[in-house]
Amino acid sequence: MIYLISVNALGCLLMLLDKQFAIRHRWRIPEATLLSVAAIGGSFGIWLGMRLFRHKTKKPLFTLGVPLIFAAQLALYYFFNGTLPFSS
Repeated sequence: MIYLISVNALGCLLMLLDKQFAIRHRWRIPEATLLSVAAIGGSFGIWLGMRLFRHKTKKPLFTLGVPLIFAAQLALYYFFNGTLPFSS
């Protein structure tokens, strides 16, 4: 659980940083890095960062890809555990 909280917090923070870098026309965080964080369990954090900071919301790779990664992660969790996280 600590891992998931950490990686999702990291994902949200990276989206905030990348948004700030974009506003200031500075070096950007590569999209591959953002998607990699989503793939290793930070998909909810990346999605939350997209919504909170209105960042990468017009890029299909993110608007479709991140929710698909999240759905796949939930499906894998259900497959291996027989229940969804936080369900009673």
